Amino acid sequence: MNEDTALLAFGALSNPTRLKIVRALVEAGPDGLSAGDIAEVAGASPSRASFHLAGLAEAGLVTSDRQSRTILYRVSFPQLGALMQFVLEDCCKGNAQVRACCGQGAASC
Repeated sequence: MNEDTALLAFGALSNPTRLKIVRALVEAGPDGLSAGDIAEVAGASPSRASFHLAGLAEAGLVTSDRQSRTILYRVSFPQLGALMQFVLEDCCKGNAQVRACCGQGAASC
């Protein structure tokens, strides 16, 4: 992942509604969620949820797939993983203390 892509992803995640959506999609796993389910989880109107989904899709963090009349949204685990790797390797330069905190949780650092 390059810096421009990472900045786009960080920008997309810096909104509370979008972060809720990503959390819900991570929990849903490969099955994904419909737009209506996402709107409900996010506490947003369907049009507002669509707006946020578009921002996440532009950042490459969410993909969509039409199945009959329903559009299913899924988190892009490879892109989310690449963002985490970018933070660890590029920003933190593989710092051992940061890596230890990632494995044990911030409370132990």
